[in-house]
This record gives sequence, C-alpha cells and structure tokens, in this order.
Amino acid sequence: MTALSKYDRLEATGLWRATGDAQRREVFVAIGDATLVISDMSDRALAHWSIAAVERAEDAEGRAVFHPDGDPGETLELNPDEAEMIEAIDTLRQAVARARPRPGRLRWFGAVVSVSAVAAVAVFWLPGALVDHALRVVPPVKEVEIGAALLSRIERVSGPRCRSNEARAGLDALAERTGATRIVVVPGGVREALALPGGTVLLNRGLVEDHESPDVAAGYALVEQVRSTSLPPLRALLEHAGPRASATLLTTGAVPAWALDDFTEAQLSRFAPVLPAHMVLPVFEEAALRSTPYARARDISGEETLALIEADPMVGRDPAPIMPDRDWLRLQAICEN
Repeated sequence: MTALSKYDRLEATGLWRATGDAQRREVFVAIGDATLVISDMSDRALAHWSIAAVERAEDAEGRAVFHPDGDPGETLELNPDEAEMIEAIDTLRQAVARARPRPGRLRWFGAVVSVSAVAAVAVFWLPGALVDHALRVVPPVKEVEIGAALLSRIERVSGPRCRSNEARAGLDALAERTGATRIVVVPGGVREALALPGGTVLLNRGLVEDHESPDVAAGYALVEQVRSTSLPPLRALLEHAGPRASATLLTTGAVPAWALDDFTEAQLSRFAPVLPAHMVLPVFEEAALRSTPYARARDISGEETLALIEADPMVGRDPAPIMPDRDWLRLQAICEN
C-alpha cells in the first residue's frame, strides 16, 4: 500500500480495551505493515489490527473510536488532539476501500484478508517471534551498521577509541586468534569486553596495559565470542529494546536511536558473568590459548575460576605465540597516542 510510506514513523497514545467489559488502558499506537500496532507502555505488543478490517465510530464526547470489523467490543479511543493519527487511519481505510474488488469477488477478498490476519498474528504476536523474524531477515551488512552506531554512542562515554598505526598488527593478531571480525580498544566505558553486532569486540585498555602477555586480552575476546554464540549481540539489543524496536527495524531498516541509547547505557554498567568452564574450555583449546591467564585476571584468588585453571587445555603444551613481543609492546601503548 503506497499510502503507508507517509505514516511509517507515526505514533500516538490512546485508550484500548480488549473486550466490552474490560477496563480501558493507555497504549501506544503505531502504523505497521498494513496494520495498527497497539503496545502497552512497556512496549509489549497487545494487538495487531489489519487496517483493511478497521471500523470507526464516534462517541458522545467527540473522540474517535476504532474497532476491528465484527468485534465492536474491542476498541481503540483517540482524543481529538491526536488528529494526525486519526487522519492517517482514515486515509488508509479509504485507500483500502477504493481498492476493494467488485462484489462478485468480495468473498474471496474477505478470505484472503482473514488468512493474512491469522498469519500476521501467528508470526508477529509474540515479541520473541518478532525478534526471530528480524534476525532472519537483517543482512550482515546491516548488523555491521548497527554495531558501528552502538560504538559511536559508547565513544561518547568512553572517549574516542584508541588508535595507532604501530598497534594495528597486534589488533589483527588478536582478532585472528579469537575469531573476532575486529578488535577495538577503548579508554573507558566498557568495564571489560563487549561484543557488538557485526563481530566487533571492544576491550577496555586495562586488558592490554595491565598484563604482561596478550593471553588475558585474547581470553576476554574469546569468551565474548562464546557469549555471542549463545546470545547474539543483535538479539540482545532487540530483546532489551522490546517489540517496537524490532518492528521499526523491519519497517525502516534501522534501530531507533532511543533503543541504541538505552542498550548502550545498560551494557556499560554491567560486569559480564563468568561462563561455565564446560562452555569455554573447548574454545580455548580450539584457539590454542591458555585459560589460566584469563581465569586469574577474572579472579586473582582463583576460587571463582578454579575449573578454568585446573583444566587449562594448554598445560604441558607449547602453544604458538599470539603475536611477536614487539607487536604486543606496541599494542600496550595504543592509548598513549
């Protein structure tokens, strides 16, 4: 429907009730893909109405009252000050009415609308299903763009990322050994390490400056890769932001700025929990990395990370160095420039 593009960012507040005897509640209303998306104040989807099946009535107080065709008990009330949303709904309803088929095909059209409505509810009703759909259709290049947008917001708190031509070889060596697309060192903000959509892993400068070998930084980056496997960063972002952000991503191709800001704030305030040893030890072995330096950095006493120390897969072995000493020394000085 070409008329949708004019209203794809339009939102309003209103009063909704599910049945005739239910209590009215305040909700957000947004124009979706040929639907009205009704969400509660916590951004949880409550209903999706097909615009093709929306009817309008006026109440005694002059408010616009909408309801699904054939179900006047479920209503959405909009005050006159939401004139732009009311106009948008009426415009789209009229566009649908003009496009209706001849009477001889009306039954077929109603069947298609019904099937489409049922299919839409089945796919998009639950927030989890909405996130799953977004993850299936968002291309890798878009994930990289979202990761870059998050990094830009993190830099507002941490300061600009640390850069040095001399340290590039060390960063590349860390990324290659841990399976990250890119390693970025930030001067603050991120408490330890953080994986972003698109494969970038952020490391706090202390992980390279405060340790004698690159094993600690590599360990943190590697463990972030394990976390990314069990909970992809884009999924974490969309689940944190709620279904409205997923719907916006699907309809506009971008995550809302408020969702990026909220997620950034939440991530910068957290210490990531220690993952179980059985999840990370096989990955350390595959990467030919010692787990003991990482374990000691997480807990200098070794009590919390004892399993990673006792079952270090590189005990008695001589793994290849992550990088030459000169590259490590240059990497340790990356934030001094």
